[in-house]
Amino acid sequence: MNDYAYPDVLVTTDWVAENAHRDDVRLVEVNVDHDLYSSGHIPGALGWSWRSQLADQVRRDVLSPAAFARLMEEGGIEPATTVVLYGDFDNWFAAWAFWQMKLYGHRDVRMMDGGRRKWLAEGRPISVDPVHVRASRYPRPRPNGSLRAMLGDVQMSLMVGETDLVDVRSSAEFTGEVLAPPGLPETCQRGGHIPGARSVPWSMAVAEDGTFRARDELERIYAEAGITGSRPIVTYCRIGERSSHSWFVLRYLLGFDSVKNYDGSWTEWGNLVGADVETGPTTRARAGVQGPRGAEG
Repeated sequence: MNDYAYPDVLVTTDWVAENAHRDDVRLVEVNVDHDLYSSGHIPGALGWSWRSQLADQVRRDVLSPAAFARLMEEGGIEPATTVVLYGDFDNWFAAWAFWQMKLYGHRDVRMMDGGRRKWLAEGRPISVDPVHVRASRYPRPRPNGSLRAMLGDVQMSLMVGETDLVDVRSSAEFTGEVLAPPGLPETCQRGGHIPGARSVPWSMAVAEDGTFRARDELERIYAEAGITGSRPIVTYCRIGERSSHSWFVLRYLLGFDSVKNYDGSWTEWGNLVGADVETGPTTRARAGVQGPRGAEG
């Protein structure tokens, strides 16, 4: 599939149509708008709410190891299960779920290329029937810290100057013109970006139908921003979901070895006391870059 570094992490809608019924495959829909799932989903797919099932709302954190294992068990997922994720907004939160499952070491996780939008555009069947699965047993995992950047990691990277920070938000968010995309509540006190960050909006990675662009196109897009994989990379956005999408592209489609997702992102940095921010375009940033459909989100 387009000569990606790890092509097995993507499956087509055809593959899902042919394999979703298998006992060793579990299909899961994760949307920005969780209500979409109840309006119709791929037959047999579970629906995970990113707010209530994939996040610790008390700590503003990813799931604890125990909570992650419990979610897997409730979904009938075992360590050897192939989990295929998909969702709206060209797989924003599907990518966030993918990142979190890799954070906890699940071996076989994939994304349906094109997401919910492509499945519906092709006129494929959907169902409103509830999905019932038999609970499984899942060992409590240990998180892989090499995939996640915490605040201290980002602060240290600025002092050392040997890490490429990639801001995947829209150009208007990067320059500080707006604090968040319209209608999304999680926000910050200040607009702008982390000093020295490069602007490569997440949407540049997807084509008109929501599928990922070819590898050579992706390499060109990031190379034009100075991102070649020769240095460690940290992606960030507003709350970590769009940056998971770009993390997926950099790590699995382009094969860059050292890529972390800073899921604290701008809602953390933009609210910090005493933390510097930059506004407007900078010489190191691709400000003003438009997504493939003119919408960056």
